[in-house]
Amino acid sequence: MRVVICGAGIAGLACAHRMAGLGAEVVVLEKAGGPREQGYMIDFFGPGYDAAEAMGVLPAIRARAHDVEEAVLIDGAGRRRGGVRLARFAGPVAGRLSSILRPDLEKVLRDSLPERVRLRFGASPTGIDTDRDGVRCVLADGAVVEADLLVGADGIHSAVRRLCFGPEPEFLRYLGFHTAAYRFRDPDIHAALKGRFCLTEAVGAQLGCYGLGGDEVAVFAVHRAPDPAVPSDVPAALRAAYGSLGWVVPAVLDRCPPSAEVYYDQVAQIELPRWSRDRVVLLGDAAYAVSLLAGQGASLAVAGAYVLADRLARSASVVAGLAAYERMWRPAAERTQRDARSTARWFVPASRARLRVRRLAVRAVRLPGVDRLVTAAVAGRPTDLIHRLRDDGPSGRPRVPSRNDEGRTR
Repeated sequence: MRVVICGAGIAGLACAHRMAGLGAEVVVLEKAGGPREQGYMIDFFGPGYDAAEAMGVLPAIRARAHDVEEAVLIDGAGRRRGGVRLARFAGPVAGRLSSILRPDLEKVLRDSLPERVRLRFGASPTGIDTDRDGVRCVLADGAVVEADLLVGADGIHSAVRRLCFGPEPEFLRYLGFHTAAYRFRDPDIHAALKGRFCLTEAVGAQLGCYGLGGDEVAVFAVHRAPDPAVPSDVPAALRAAYGSLGWVVPAVLDRCPPSAEVYYDQVAQIELPRWSRDRVVLLGDAAYAVSLLAGQGASLAVAGAYVLADRLARSASVVAGLAAYERMWRPAAERTQRDARSTARWFVPASRARLRVRRLAVRAVRLPGVDRLVTAAVAGRPTDLIHRLRDDGPSGRPRVPSRNDEGRTR
């Protein structure tokens, strides 16, 4: 089976790893000229963690993880207003959690790809022709790639989704926030963080900082914004949104790199009536972006890739495999989306009253019983789906179906 994957992010790389491991010929197309360095710290756990273990990449992920002991709220004067030791969040998931930068997780997946996977940077589709027998992908440079299956794993602003399913506004639900992430080196700011993940406490905007190796500092920011349009001058937009927060924030903003070196986007979800059309299927944020409010996008990307490959491998035809993938995985994705929307008002409080309530909730986490309820809610609902898939079906490695298999629909 020949598979073309558009997008060399977490979802696309995980899919390429698993598909190739099951015997498929895989080509990964990425519109960027090379690996992206921007991205924020994520807590990687849940079904994606299980899938990474099944794929054999978990040791490399854990080796790149960062030891963040505590997340603390800091007011404009630099005073501590509350905090949570991150070890509490590892309890509900039995310690199966790693804090890792998104670019580092991508690197682990990229470095673990089988040699036969072809990875092409600077390549993106401009036209896609598909039917139930195959797909023909025309690239920006005029080249044509034919395959049995095209996987759109090219993010929330997916070109594959736009070309095959319709314009982005039909499927994008804007959640009312903008977010940004960047990194810089500064020994004084690094020392002020004291090994903690520090979050500012303010109405309408929140900026977080944490120290990496040496004197490198990573910045994560999110603020309320009625207009979903992304600004052209990112540093200026960040100064306007966060410049009044106090503490080390002005110095952090002064170290902001040029717009092209900052990850900046709207916070949104993708909602589609179907994830596949003929021999084209969507994966990860392209199909079911849950937003950073859910905190599980990377996990759902890796686990979704695992489920997609597994269902294809165990189905009589590609079309049947795609239907089985969506039937099995859609409930988990939609449940996570709903959970994220229900907690959005607490992510960045819109009023001082809600800010005070959130502060009390953070302090209450230290109380017996309350800590288990809150951390379990943050960790999400547990699922043993990946473990069940590993144990499911006949022994031996399943084979990815080809276009000539029985059950093919013309």
